[in-house]
Amino acid sequence: MASQTSELELADPMMLQWLSMLGVDVEYVQGEGNTLHYIDDKGERISVLDYAGGYGALILGHNHPEIVTAAKEFLDARTPVLAQASRQPAASSVATTLNTILHREFGVDEPYFAVFSNSGAESVEVALKHAEFDRILKIQALVQEISAHVDAARAAVQDGTAKVAESAYVVLGIAAADRSSDVRGFERLAAGLQRENAQRTARPPLFLTLEGSFHGKLVGSVQLTHNASFRTPFTAMAPQARFIPFDQPEALAKVFEEQRGTVFDMVVEAGEIKVVKRDFPVFGAFVFEVIQGEGGIKVVDRELAAEIERACATAGCPIVIDEIQSGMGRTGAFFASSLIGLRADYYTLAKSLGGGIAKTAVTLVRGSRFRPEFDLVHSSTFAKDTFSSTLALKVLELLEAEDGRAYRLAREWGERLTALFRALREEFPDVVKDVRGKGLMLGLEFHDQSGSSVAGIRDAAVTDTFGYVISGYLFRAHRIRTFPTASAVNTLRFEPSVLLTEAEVDRLAVALRELCEILRDQDEQRFSGS
Repeated sequence: MASQTSELELADPMMLQWLSMLGVDVEYVQGEGNTLHYIDDKGERISVLDYAGGYGALILGHNHPEIVTAAKEFLDARTPVLAQASRQPAASSVATTLNTILHREFGVDEPYFAVFSNSGAESVEVALKHAEFDRILKIQALVQEISAHVDAARAAVQDGTAKVAESAYVVLGIAAADRSSDVRGFERLAAGLQRENAQRTARPPLFLTLEGSFHGKLVGSVQLTHNASFRTPFTAMAPQARFIPFDQPEALAKVFEEQRGTVFDMVVEAGEIKVVKRDFPVFGAFVFEVIQGEGGIKVVDRELAAEIERACATAGCPIVIDEIQSGMGRTGAFFASSLIGLRADYYTLAKSLGGGIAKTAVTLVRGSRFRPEFDLVHSSTFAKDTFSSTLALKVLELLEAEDGRAYRLAREWGERLTALFRALREEFPDVVKDVRGKGLMLGLEFHDQSGSSVAGIRDAAVTDTFGYVISGYLFRAHRIRTFPTASAVNTLRFEPSVLLTEAEVDRLAVALRELCEILRDQDEQRFSGS
């Protein structure tokens, strides 16, 4: 039995089979900057140029020397990694530094409280959970307020200073036979109001997001992930989300109006007890990425951002901006949302926060919305550990160093790569469809190849694996590593570190130009390498 088990791949066997089919199933043994190394079957060391960048988690590259040194010093000092229920000065410093950056980029001074977690998807879950906690507490406060109004109305009926208006019975659908001007009639009205409100406030929250979104694959976050193959098997496990068309921002206000929630309240006016409608919070949050990662590197512009802000403010719906991939300086500013002038109630950060070594994430909650009681209903054994917080602090220090040199590099190299991609689109208009993104979060979209005369290319296009197949080609022929966006597989993503060099850009230019020539010429021999 032991020998049989040793021959099985027990960790992600289907994924390994897929990587093997693409010819990218190698074991990397070393990495620095934008370069990875593996040992081939002949025992030779092969270098690979990494444009995947840990799916955006390596803004400072593989094994940045200062982050590695910080990790070694931490471990050598035998500093406790896990000492829960104690002061955590490193985590506090991370929160303070993030606030300093946020205040600078958005020109505000309101504090944002930090809730730490272990991954990007978990940071989204924290935002959803806190938003729902806030919503429920608001509903409870509203119910208590209405209860006080009912008590006041009851007292008015009992002392004879007010009587129930006929319209109140009508509003709540109380049968004519049960209507009366005495206390018994009032109590039937009060019971009907309480019963109706209990049904209405039990309505599950509605979360909103954009079509093409990706916010993770945990139980809650996957409901906000547009790709049906990720979401559909688990739709029964959590509240559902509504997906707003990316190019129809006006649809958001329409959804807010259609799904608006109301409850009933009692008022005493001029000696009459009346029933009135009041809004209650139905919407959990509007959650979106400033630049959709898995959705094809689609960018939210200022116009869409302004419409989101207006609609959410009118509806009282909090905004959660997912900066897990676009944040940490990748777009040329720490917060990509600062570039379009949209400030959120919640921010989710992860990926590059750990410097490519630690796994950490944080959800920032706007002070005016933060519920201190959340500390008592949410916790995590590994979140906010001292090791990851120490490395996160070093990452922030490096990003902010030299007056934000890292942000300038992201902008400059992003412009350089964008110019390269646009030149390819101009030279190969029938091959390259579009160039999207900002800074070092870029997408290169190819035209549909389902009509290709090359069987391998045509089959890949028909089965929605085209991006993976051309990624395999770039790896095998040019030792360049990149992957498509999972929900828009004709788009290759490029998310290198700010340590990019001109030689690395030139190497990518050669590889992509050859790929475009192959697709233009439908050259099966060059594509397959035969």
